[in-house]
Amino acid sequence: MEHQHEVKKEDHAGHDMSNMNHGANPSMGMAGHNHHAMMIADFKKRFYIVLILTIPIMLLSEMIQHWIGVNWQFGGSQYILFALSTVVFLYGGFPFLKGLVDEVKAKNPGMMFLIGFAITVAYTYSVAIVFGLQGMDFFWELATLILIMLLGHWIEMKSVAGASKELELLVQLMPADAHMVMPNMVHDVKTDTLKKNDIILVKPGEKVAADGIILEGESYLNESMLTGESKPVQKVKGDKVIAGAINGNGSIKVTVSHAAKDSYLSQVIKLVDDAQKSKSQTQLLADKAARWLTIIALVTGVATFLYWYLTGQSLAFAMERMVTVIVICCPHALGLAVPLVVAKSTALSAKNGLLIKNRTAFENSRKITTIVFDKTGTLTVGRFEVSKIVSLQKEFNENEIIRLASALEQKSEHPIATGILQKAKALSITIPETENFNAITGKGVEAMVEGEKILIVSPGYLKENNLAIPEGFNANDTETVVFVIVNNELAGYIALSDEIRPEAAEAIKTLKENNIKSILLTGDNNKVAKSVSDTLGMDSFIAEVLPHQKLEKIKDLQSNGEFVAMTGDGVNDAPALAIADVGIAVGSGSDIAAETAGIVLVNSNPKDVVNLILFGKATYRKMIQNLIWATGYNVISLPLAAGVLYKQGILLSPAAGAVLMTVSTVVVAINASFLKVKK
Repeated sequence: MEHQHEVKKEDHAGHDMSNMNHGANPSMGMAGHNHHAMMIADFKKRFYIVLILTIPIMLLSEMIQHWIGVNWQFGGSQYILFALSTVVFLYGGFPFLKGLVDEVKAKNPGMMFLIGFAITVAYTYSVAIVFGLQGMDFFWELATLILIMLLGHWIEMKSVAGASKELELLVQLMPADAHMVMPNMVHDVKTDTLKKNDIILVKPGEKVAADGIILEGESYLNESMLTGESKPVQKVKGDKVIAGAINGNGSIKVTVSHAAKDSYLSQVIKLVDDAQKSKSQTQLLADKAARWLTIIALVTGVATFLYWYLTGQSLAFAMERMVTVIVICCPHALGLAVPLVVAKSTALSAKNGLLIKNRTAFENSRKITTIVFDKTGTLTVGRFEVSKIVSLQKEFNENEIIRLASALEQKSEHPIATGILQKAKALSITIPETENFNAITGKGVEAMVEGEKILIVSPGYLKENNLAIPEGFNANDTETVVFVIVNNELAGYIALSDEIRPEAAEAIKTLKENNIKSILLTGDNNKVAKSVSDTLGMDSFIAEVLPHQKLEKIKDLQSNGEFVAMTGDGVNDAPALAIADVGIAVGSGSDIAAETAGIVLVNSNPKDVVNLILFGKATYRKMIQNLIWATGYNVISLPLAAGVLYKQGILLSPAAGAVLMTVSTVVVAINASFLKVKK
């Protein structure tokens, strides 16, 4: 996230926000994690050493002795004070001084610049006092300021580490070793050495080491950490498995589909990483505010110094006010307000089967007024089964109609094709070869089979080509019908039905409760569309739409002032997903490369669409809460630091300013950590 908010380029002396991210390679993630852990340990060590040195500094300070009514001054005591304070300044203040130099080099003054500037002013002034300038030194304030800053950074870094814990858990899902099956033995190898077509053994209770296809055995797999689906899924020979899934009681052999770096889990980690790095409008707003706050801090600090010094206060008092203003004005909480929520939300989403590719699309999900649902596989199970085969010519019996249809459908992965092929398998039909295969966009397919021209088409094709729908044709409202045409003669038709998902009705109901309209958009016929729409209680439906027409329908809704989300399978719905205000690709399973969608839902569950919107709203609320807190705290504390209530006896010391700044940062971090995906 280095480039996510320039104001924090080298945030916290090198523990930049990029340490919340871990690239596509899980081992890189662990390296990032280790670096972050080392940074936390470094701040902890510096804090304790400065704490030990601060005690004698406090006891040797003239001001402290004056307060407690003692006099422990002795010859050369101020030089011991100077020496101890120099160690605190150079060792304890090193992260801030380094940050100051880095930010100046980057021509991007931010939080480190302000802290580095404040401690340098305090130290330089105090040294001048030791060597002859009249006044009271600042050494005890300098030591306590650095001490509290180190503590604040240590606490905050732990909070930052916590904010990305979910991503860390995703990284840890990938097992380090795999049991590779050799011709005469099973050999343990490192997961990242696996290649395509290797065979691995997954024992009961173990994690699957690579994406692949089950070659032997069957089991129930728990994929909840990857898909958010809590029920274990039954997997048999020929089924796909995902790396990181936890195997149940069965032992399975898996043929590896690709190397670890291309696995679904690695893609998810990369996707989360990219999403955490990407900037949204809210982030840009926070960046701008943090930059302005830096300028305000410097200008107000100098103005405060001049005001007090020119109105007769001592140089020490004017210096102290300036240092307190600059410290309290650090745009730290503001700089972290959005990134912490981003880190938490993207990682949490990935764990719950919501993959955010575009941050702005995700944040915009709170504005959605209308959701357009593709029917097959989203609102319905997407598993078509042949419910009826009707022959219209004597020479074509039911088996022959299925035989010809399955010849054309054998190359397709469409749910209707799958249904026809399953029927052919059940009837033990041998499927013939095809020649000159051609898809008729949105209408069907055609090819030559055994010298005859065969078409499998939708009712729309018959209408367009003035082919009469046969007498006695009847299909119930939930059936989808395809017609088989042989040499331009109607040979028969196949009716298939697709079951409505049990979760769909609840999802539509929740959308209604949130005043979001639901519209069904399908290439299916009017009867089927109306039946599904009515059953689910949707607001309306648009049927018999070709893929390129879906885009026009989305545009129509947008021109009527609707903020439209489109859910589709990301292939034939690509143009509509791209034009929608929020494109949500569903049913992508382990293929998460739905390029045109801003958000990918791993499962095809319509309830996930609802979860996405509610989570988008919750995330935005958290960001706004953090921004309000981070700016509100400055509005109140800055005047107090400048000494507005000095005459009323209220004055903040630099250390108190540092405490307030730290508290504000920790509040922002804790608030971000409370973000949850409500189901």
